[in-house]
Amino acid sequence: MEAFPVIDMEKLNGEERAPTMEKIKDACENWGFFELVNHGISHELMDTVERLTKEHYNKCMEQRFKEMVATKGLEAVQSEINDLDWESTFFLRHLPVSNISEIPDLEQDHRKAMKEFAEKLEKLAEQLLDLLCENVGLEKGYLKKAFYGSKGPTFGTKVSNYPPCPQPELIKGLRAHTDAGGIILLFQDNKVSGLQLLKDGEWIDVPPMKHSIVINIGDQLEVITNGKYKSVMHRVIAQPDGNRMSIASFYNPGSDAVMYPAPALVDKEEDQQKQVYPKFVFEDYMKLYAGLKFQAKEPRFEAMKAMESAANLGPIATI
Repeated sequence: MEAFPVIDMEKLNGEERAPTMEKIKDACENWGFFELVNHGISHELMDTVERLTKEHYNKCMEQRFKEMVATKGLEAVQSEINDLDWESTFFLRHLPVSNISEIPDLEQDHRKAMKEFAEKLEKLAEQLLDLLCENVGLEKGYLKKAFYGSKGPTFGTKVSNYPPCPQPELIKGLRAHTDAGGIILLFQDNKVSGLQLLKDGEWIDVPPMKHSIVINIGDQLEVITNGKYKSVMHRVIAQPDGNRMSIASFYNPGSDAVMYPAPALVDKEEDQQKQVYPKFVFEDYMKLYAGLKFQAKEPRFEAMKAMESAANLGPIATI
């Protein structure tokens, strides 16, 4: 098996730019994931975010999680559970409007660190989108513009902990899915593993690396690139020991942004391959995704295509 793609962003500034860009292209086309090092976010800030997040879980969320497990009788399950994830989470919204000041139980220094971290990740997401534009042959800024809608992109963070699980063979930390949105930036625990992606029919571990940011492609980048870049199924395996921290930030289209393959990429297809993805409003896709998250993405695209066809039928002829 080939090595998991790790991209050193410092190499984009020198003679190794071309092979580094090629490595990003290969990762987007064949893995749907890659890991960034030397990404410009200070190790000190990342260490602070990690420490405060773990402290917050221990102080405010661990007991709630244990009570939930006890209530549902999950310590002693005998058969596989397919409708529940072994995770403790809370969500932060950054764009278009932040809710970080409204999240209960967060210490002030934790709010401040998460706000600063989100600002750095937002810049990194936009930098990556321009690298993807360059690689796939779109003008600089195309993806950011495609995500914009009327109020700018949506950007938020899911903060998760995956506590030790007594029955990891029966309960997933997080069931297999593709991500609905744009580009995902993950700061994961560097000691406790668990994240896996599906490649060529096999589940591959995403290696924990200190101070790295894991990037993965969401469904909307697959749509805009007309399938050149792929969102891939991934999951989190529960572990019998160790509490895994996961801070996943989602840089997504605005709710009213209209998604469709970039015309430049459809026109360029040598075999005259037509636009294979539908045109839809991102919010409509998210409504559909909410109920079908843990299923294959293809039926979601088909459902959007059917909605598009219905919308294009025009007035019904009457006699």
